[in-house]
Amino acid sequence: MELFEQPASAAGPTPAGPLADRMRPQALDEVVGQEHLLGPGRVLRAAIESGELHSMILWGPPGSGKTTLASLMAHVAGARFVAFSAVLSGVKEIRQVVAEAHVERSRRRQKTILFVDEIHRFNRAQQDAFLPHVEKGTIVLIGATTENPSFEVNSALLSRCRVYVLRGLEEDDLLTLMRRALGDRERGLARLGPEVSDDALRSIARLANGDARSALNVLELAVQLAPASGGRRTVTDESIRQAAQKRTLLYDKAGEEHYNLISALHKSLRDSDPDAALYWMTRMLDSGEEPLYVVRRLVRFASEDIGNADPRALTLALAAKDAYDFLGSPEGELAIAQATLFLALAPKSNAAYVAFNEAKADVQERPAEPVPLHIRNAPTGLMKDLGYGAGYQYAHDAPDAQVAQEHLPESLRGRHYYRPTDRGLEAELGRRLAAWRRWRDEQRPPP
Repeated sequence: MELFEQPASAAGPTPAGPLADRMRPQALDEVVGQEHLLGPGRVLRAAIESGELHSMILWGPPGSGKTTLASLMAHVAGARFVAFSAVLSGVKEIRQVVAEAHVERSRRRQKTILFVDEIHRFNRAQQDAFLPHVEKGTIVLIGATTENPSFEVNSALLSRCRVYVLRGLEEDDLLTLMRRALGDRERGLARLGPEVSDDALRSIARLANGDARSALNVLELAVQLAPASGGRRTVTDESIRQAAQKRTLLYDKAGEEHYNLISALHKSLRDSDPDAALYWMTRMLDSGEEPLYVVRRLVRFASEDIGNADPRALTLALAAKDAYDFLGSPEGELAIAQATLFLALAPKSNAAYVAFNEAKADVQERPAEPVPLHIRNAPTGLMKDLGYGAGYQYAHDAPDAQVAQEHLPESLRGRHYYRPTDRGLEAELGRRLAAWRRWRDEQRPPP
């Protein structure tokens, strides 16, 4: 210890709770980000400042300020604030809160804001329990969710709430929050004498990926891990790495972000952009997606968007699945990357996909006509006597193995499902098919 170095205990007791909780804004003007909702004259700010609160769903990524906003609304409006998590609470707790809200409303004429974190985790029956109380105004419901409420909140409740979309914080927003924490002695980290460079703060902001809670948690741990010398703690890249461990990537394998990333991967492949396809594929794997799920999407893409323009695409996608089965992670992920790049650069055709859908529509919407007699099998004498197989032409006995007989039911004669493109191998398949169709038309007797 330095001669005049202050012992750690002299810096004062450690404030209770994690830094992210201690540094929650205590006034609207302290809120960073969400200008589209809280800027001057914006709808949510006007509602908060006027005290005219309404039931709402706050939808946004982790660490975007949903809980903070709900608490501030109650503070500014002078309302009673009750918070519970959908993970730990149920209908019994809802009834208790509603009963208490009735009392507060009648005795003190005070509104009750019921904040439900992770409201998407409530099932339909639990969500329905809110309906009459929201309708009557007994409670002001504020639900917070990271999931698309269109999918996760039932329509009856959704129709009684306004949905506000919160955005992940920008890098500069996170820098503002961290600098505020570094300079605050009572709630923040100033008592520890932290020295954190702008480059170090930007590193933390990039790792946090728009999540204020994550940024402040990493900052707090990095400061605590930094060696103390002369009453100061200098945060280094190493202490940041130890504090962060791994970058926070927004992803939910059962939620909207799952489908957003799949859509980005599929469309990048379809548009023949190998760099974007590789990026989105890697994002999914790094976020914890099951690699075999990614491969299943590649196999589907190989048939849907490449098809016969390059049949090797399907073979390679299936080979990537086998390679991953054999090697596992992380070695097998390279085979998935290889397949992704090949699919992105392969010629594209959805002709097989379109043909299959048109054939399926005819099967489902038209009468199920019998198979024409001449192409039926006739394994018994009775079936032969009934005309099964009569007049069938064996293609291998014909010149060029081509016959002009009909194979579709009567009502579908002349129906063309498959229309090859002029890309890749399918261009050659298209030429063969066109030649065969011309020849067959020439062989048919005139009407």
